[in-house]
Amino acid sequence: MCGIVGAISQRPVRPILLEALRRLEYRGYDSSGLVTIQNGSFQWDKRPGKIRVLEDHLKGKNWNGHIGLGHTRWATHGPPTRDNAHPHFSCDEKIALVHNGIIENYESLKENLIRRGHQFRSETDTEIIAHLIEEHAKKNKPFVAVQKAIKELEGSFALGVMFRDHPDLLIGARLNSPLVVGIGRNENFIASDVPALLPFTKKVIYLNENEMVQLQRDRVTVSDLNGRVKRRPPTTITWDITSAEKEGYPHFMLKEIFEQPRAVKTTTGYYVNRKKSCTEFAALKPVLKKLNKINRVIITACGTAWHAGLVGKYALEELTRLPVDVAIASEFRYGNPVLNKNTLVLAISQSGETADTLAAVRQANEHGALTLAICNVVGSSITREAKATIYTYAGPEISVASTKAYTSQLTLILLLAIYLGRARKTITKQSETKMIREFLTLPKKIEAVLKTDQLIDKCAAQYRDAPNFMYIGRRYNFPNAYEGALKLKEISYTHAEGYGAGEMKHGPLALVDNTFPTVAIAVQSSVHEKMVSNIQEIKARSGIIIAITTEGDKAIDHLADCIITVPETSEMFSPILTVIPLQLLAYHMAVKKGCPIDQPRNLAKSVTVE
Repeated sequence: MCGIVGAISQRPVRPILLEALRRLEYRGYDSSGLVTIQNGSFQWDKRPGKIRVLEDHLKGKNWNGHIGLGHTRWATHGPPTRDNAHPHFSCDEKIALVHNGIIENYESLKENLIRRGHQFRSETDTEIIAHLIEEHAKKNKPFVAVQKAIKELEGSFALGVMFRDHPDLLIGARLNSPLVVGIGRNENFIASDVPALLPFTKKVIYLNENEMVQLQRDRVTVSDLNGRVKRRPPTTITWDITSAEKEGYPHFMLKEIFEQPRAVKTTTGYYVNRKKSCTEFAALKPVLKKLNKINRVIITACGTAWHAGLVGKYALEELTRLPVDVAIASEFRYGNPVLNKNTLVLAISQSGETADTLAAVRQANEHGALTLAICNVVGSSITREAKATIYTYAGPEISVASTKAYTSQLTLILLLAIYLGRARKTITKQSETKMIREFLTLPKKIEAVLKTDQLIDKCAAQYRDAPNFMYIGRRYNFPNAYEGALKLKEISYTHAEGYGAGEMKHGPLALVDNTFPTVAIAVQSSVHEKMVSNIQEIKARSGIIIAITTEGDKAIDHLADCIITVPETSEMFSPILTVIPLQLLAYHMAVKKGCPIDQPRNLAKSVTVE
């Protein structure tokens, strides 16, 4: 979970590398480094801390190299020190390298290299790659040396490699970690993600697994690991650089929370025929015959996407009458799941690069299951591995804590449930029409919820010092209890737990006292009376209640210490509305505690390692 950038140009690349790294800092921010070639020598610097620390150290230095690599790190092997930061170098200092991923067999490779006389400067798994390339470079040209070295690696990697004596060549490679090639005019680039490239080009090539790329100023050559050239036209990115900027908001997270009406509206627009009031999924036509034969669904995902899957379980079972299981991808891949050609495996990932979810898709494919991806990133690994993909259209999400990606995932999985219900004739055309018409009102209702921001800010100020929080919900809003607790933990470092409200008497109620806030999602629903009873149990023990209720509902007024309302909607669609206050509460709590909102400690955006 690191950020890689590389550039070869007719202009000095240091400003390019720094600008690109700033746009990749969400992928890692405990150290960073740069290397360029000038007058036949490497110029480099690397520092622990955020990119601004590196920038401060580079001020006043005259770096005019026209080829270079940059890296921002999220530590796996070795703490964030200067020695462990990237780039890493070969013993003869003729090779510089940056890496995203994990090399699983690095210990055995390192032992062998030490026996051959190599000396190591860091505790990382990455450094062994530079030494391994050095060994192969003794008898081979640069491309072949890299090619032979990576065939010895086990694990995941995206690499950027430079050779001091070949200042006209930049090499990239990928396996299980993303790498994008940017095509410019008399300049070309590599990066871990598209936002890093947008200031310089909108034409990109997504490298596939086990592919390499050779970059020169006027040429890009993509090949497999055996050197066979792959001819692939570039893709043009349709969103612009302002989508990846704060646009006046103090943090990306707040900007992305307020972008949710647009994200939900845009995603809905791709899959709803307004004139016919029905769902349409053109991307599913190639797999429609198989889709009609499924008798079971497994949803697999990690983190926030897993919570979206839990909501999806309720909707899919209710509308399609198919049995649905929801598996955490990191457990799915190490289990022995029962899969066959009539199983639909639905994989949800914002980035499309989540290592565990990608492994789950591959496992499902091996067993002959029908794999379907819900993803936000065109051309990402999971979308290429799945048999079909339906995209969310949330736009780039930069903050580590996911917000608009989650509501877009909810939007898509609920629309998919309606589509499958109609296709399986388990719901009527009239029911579909009614649901779609209501669904189209959700963006306006999200806008209404966002207007409660000041009230939520006051609530956060009142309870900012509480050391523990509980979140409770039932049925469709039970997953949002998990999601609300996760958001609070992620960005404010406040301990929080999510529970099904019916579980309170089975243990969690022991925690409740007059210092312990419980956030209760108690909107109008089939389980509303049960939620009121659960809230009464907490109040009977002097607990603090922050309630999320439906506008006009007075049933909890006398029980709640803080009430946040959302517009009325069906129970099935309500998680799209009720999660907004949970996101804002976490945000304002974190701001008041002085936490780094967009880059919480120990976390990174795209989890490309186990």
